[in-house]
Amino acid sequence: MLPQFTITRFSAARSFTVLLLFLTFASQAQQQPVTWPVGKSGFTAKLMNIEAATNETFRYSTTLHNGSASARIYELKADLPVGWMIAYKVDGSQVTSISVDAGKMQDIAIEINATAMASPKKYTIPVKAIAGSDTLSLNLEAVVKGSYGLTLSTPTGRVSDEVTSGSQKELQLTVRNSGALPLNDLQVTAQLPTGWESTFEPASIKQLEAGKSMDIKVTVKVPDKTISGDYAANFTATNSNTNSQIAFRLLVKTSLLSGWVGFLVILVAIGVVYYLIRKYGRR
Repeated sequence: MLPQFTITRFSAARSFTVLLLFLTFASQAQQQPVTWPVGKSGFTAKLMNIEAATNETFRYSTTLHNGSASARIYELKADLPVGWMIAYKVDGSQVTSISVDAGKMQDIAIEINATAMASPKKYTIPVKAIAGSDTLSLNLEAVVKGSYGLTLSTPTGRVSDEVTSGSQKELQLTVRNSGALPLNDLQVTAQLPTGWESTFEPASIKQLEAGKSMDIKVTVKVPDKTISGDYAANFTATNSNTNSQIAFRLLVKTSLLSGWVGFLVILVAIGVVYYLIRKYGRR
């Protein structure tokens, strides 16, 4: 009878051997390339069904396999709804046909864009790779879930105002969801002349439902000694899906006090000149 520790060591060694064989087999299985039946060509996609908004791109990763005994040039075609656009890309370059060697596979990225007026529903997009009498077909599905839309304006439609140098001005902006889908995490930013500052209330919008709008108060601070004239203030509302811009014209004027100070300085200067002429002009 074998000692207990010998039996335990033998069992552990056998388990380790079985585990090692399993890991080796799994590793080899992962390294084996995808194979096709000999003489069988095919056209497949990793994801056949993709959902996106009308103003987003439907992106598909497809693979074309030439199972014939000779190289073939495949022409790529698709049956699209009216107004839709499609692009075929290989290694980042757009193509309309591709040459595939015998028994080889080629990855093709397909990008489809719907029209802005596409109704929310599922669309079937037949795509074909044609080489002579050999036609490989692939049916892609594009699920349009709606559209993103954003409009930035003012409550009155006015996009100009006056502001005094060294003061601040409150402006009103209106953010409207003009699409069919909710807008999340909206931010409004400003592009102002150098030295100008702005604050927003609210600073961000967590969610804005379709068809809804929200007013935003913008406080613009103009630095002291800003030269009088017209200045442009550009505002942008944006999130990860869409954006909208508006240009505001601000006319900067000097303050009344500054005007009087300047006028007094001129009078003093004239008085000094007059005094000097009276005093030294006869000599």
